[in-house]
Amino acid sequence: MKSLLKLVVVAAVGVSALAFAGTDSIEERIKPVGELCMAGDECAAAAAAPVSEGPRTGDVVYKAKCATCHATGAANAPKLGDAAAWAPRIAKGMETLHTHAISGFNGMPAKGLCFDCSDDEIKAAVDYMVEESK
Repeated sequence: MKSLLKLVVVAAVGVSALAFAGTDSIEERIKPVGELCMAGDECAAAAAAPVSEGPRTGDVVYKAKCATCHATGAANAPKLGDAAAWAPRIAKGMETLHTHAISGFNGMPAKGLCFDCSDDEIKAAVDYMVEESK
């Protein structure tokens, strides 16, 4: 019985060795999938992403970020152009609208989740939506 067990173990090891014999070398299988580029390395001299020409306009920010909710009414966002939905908000004053848009209010997250928008760009987007919704 012990010799049969030894034979099975030897056969299993042999089959395992054959299974890996046709694959890449161990070095190939465990090599890193990427490289780290630190300041001072030759690869760090790559061109940086282009810098914006300046602040985006309200309509540009609206189309790129705000329209996700304000064009569809998602999360009860007032739709662009819906004067009845915007009227009570506009009545609170632009300063309140700006503060709510920047800090978040009810279902509106801070900056509408536009993490690359400046406060001035958010204000411009609010101004644009208000003008289009009177």
